[in-house]
Amino acid sequence: MADYYPYRIVSGRGDLTLIWRPGEGDAPDELAVDDRGVLLVFHDFKTLQDHCVRNGWELVREGEATLDLRVVQRWVEHPDLDSVSAGLLLEAWNFFEDLSHSLKTGPPLPSQGSIHDNAYEKFFGGDALESTAGEGAWTDEESAAVRELLRVGLELWEHAVRGSSTS
Repeated sequence: MADYYPYRIVSGRGDLTLIWRPGEGDAPDELAVDDRGVLLVFHDFKTLQDHCVRNGWELVREGEATLDLRVVQRWVEHPDLDSVSAGLLLEAWNFFEDLSHSLKTGPPLPSQGSIHDNAYEKFFGGDALESTAGEGAWTDEESAAVRELLRVGLELWEHAVRGSSTS
C-alpha cells in the first residue's frame, strides 16, 4: 500500500494543501487528482485527512513539506532583485514536474534538453544561481531556461488551482 503525504503550497491564493505520493518503481511521483484528473486541493488539514480515510489512503505526516511559490514567482519575475535559495528552486522544479505528470490538462512544461540537464545537475554541486560566482554557477542561458520552466510551471499551477476540486 502506497503512502500519501500532505504537501502545503503557499501562493498568492493563500495556503493550500495537496496530497503527494511517491512513484512506485519507475513511475513518476504524483499529486492526487479526482476521477476527472483534476487536482485535489484542501483548505484545511481535517478535510484532507477525512478524504484520505474515505479512500483508504495511509496519510503520513512525518516530514511534512511546504513550498512557497510566492518566492519562486518573485525570482522568476525579478531574478536580480531577490536572493533565493537554489534548494527552493529545485523543489519548485520537482513540484512542477510532479504536477505536470499528474494533470490531464494544462500547459505542458517546456521540452527539456541538455541545457536543462546541465542546470539541474548544478543544484547538486553547490549553489546554482547565476549570482553565484565560481564553478557551480549557472550560465545566462541555463538561468533563462530555468526561469522559463518555472514560469510555465507557475502557469500550470494557476491552471490547476482554477480548475481544482477544492475542499
